[in-house]
Amino acid sequence: MSLHKIAVLGLGKVGHLAAELLHEAGFAVTPIDLRATDSSTLPARVVDVANPEALRGALEGQHAVLSCLPYARNKSVSSVAHALGLHYFDLTEDVPTTRAIIDLGKTARGLMAPQCGLAPGFVGIVGAAQVAAFDECRSLRLRVGADGRV
Repeated sequence: MSLHKIAVLGLGKVGHLAAELLHEAGFAVTPIDLRATDSSTLPARVVDVANPEALRGALEGQHAVLSCLPYARNKSVSSVAHALGLHYFDLTEDVPTTRAIIDLGKTARGLMAPQCGLAPGFVGIVGAAQVAAFDECRSLRLRVGADGRV
């Protein structure tokens, strides 16, 4: 299994962009959606991700999965990734979903990384860069639309 195979689930605007950027970075991307897409560079593999067996079949042979699906799908997707020993990433901000994925991470063979989207993922990177510019920082508070409780 190549260390560079990543399935991107959900090809809305964000998922499509993530798939394209990963492809440009040299990853072997398998775009997966419920419907076919019109992208000539990365045509979607049509899979009903709500069906765990269909999803399992689609993810076999992958090294990682990035879920760009609505948060309500991420518990089941992360469970399939966990069972296959895949690295798992998602963009969710949903607290119960995040907690469930963190619990899976306790027994995972792969990395289980929820909340990799704009908030809190990217915002945390920007905040860390800002703090690094100071000799001392007493506190940093960032808010981007979610309540931030985990």
